[in-house]
Amino acid sequence: MPRIRRSLLLATVALAVACATAATVHADGLPVLGIDVGPTGIGTQDAGSRYVTLPGGAGTVVARVAQDGGQVLASRALSGRFTIPAVAYDGSASGLSADGATLVLISPRVGFPRARTGLIALDTHGFRTRTVIELAGDFSFDAISPDGTRIYLIRYLSPADPTRYQVRAYDLGAGRLLPDPIVDPGEPGEPMRGRPVSRLVSPDGRFAYTLYDRPAGVPFVHVLDTAAGRARCVDLTVLTGHPASAMRLSANADGTTLTVLDRGAPVAEIDTTSYHVAPAATSATDTRDRHRVRLPIVLGLGALLAVGAAVVLARRHRRVAPARVEPGGDSSH
Repeated sequence: MPRIRRSLLLATVALAVACATAATVHADGLPVLGIDVGPTGIGTQDAGSRYVTLPGGAGTVVARVAQDGGQVLASRALSGRFTIPAVAYDGSASGLSADGATLVLISPRVGFPRARTGLIALDTHGFRTRTVIELAGDFSFDAISPDGTRIYLIRYLSPADPTRYQVRAYDLGAGRLLPDPIVDPGEPGEPMRGRPVSRLVSPDGRFAYTLYDRPAGVPFVHVLDTAAGRARCVDLTVLTGHPASAMRLSANADGTTLTVLDRGAPVAEIDTTSYHVAPAATSATDTRDRHRVRLPIVLGLGALLAVGAAVVLARRHRRVAPARVEPGGDSSH
């Protein structure tokens, strides 16, 4: 590499590393700005590593880093800006299939509403691009099936009210948005409204449980069966009159009981087999902190960003033709 070009790369890498700990200026697919889980990422099922994203030059660095020590295990520089999706206001992340083979990223949000939404699906083995998706309309990422063949999206229905939405499914293999919204068959005419406060996923990755704060209503948990494409809404009537904005979801070790915590105190329990809701018992609950990120991960991000910035500047990326999709219609690659 010529000396001048090498010097330029080193200067760019140094600048990138210096900015690695700066405040994030973009956000992910949620309808509000300022929530970006890209640098903290999402952990693998065995908790041995995490997938993270960081800005790198004019593109994005995606990498797998060791949970202990923060070593960069694999990385790739992508053309365009993408990030790990956040799926609730507590910073819950998603996008990684339970089998560990597929990672989906979303284009960062710069405002609400947006006219188009971009996503990219990657094979985690070498970060090979499976498909690039471009949807007409404002969407955020919601969940992914355990085998990575289907993703679920939130489509916002009102440019003035981000609490009005519908759940849509996208078939990654067929490259199309499925036409019908996913609704609770017991409440087919009930409009979906709420703010996603907290998220948990069952140990096998099949069920996504999202706690919603419903405007002027009863909080509820949206249960999405990502394998079958079915949904159920569980109303938390025992919490009527209690704002859910500070509430969080936890689960016992085998996922058979969800616990709703209000500022750390258990207030309700949900049986995930019967969906029976009861006030929380006063005994201690076996909960898991699903959002803990160890310090070495953050400390290792500077090295990751440096590698990514160099790769972005040193390589030319192949362009992948996006699949253009109109809401309710099919797409083609």
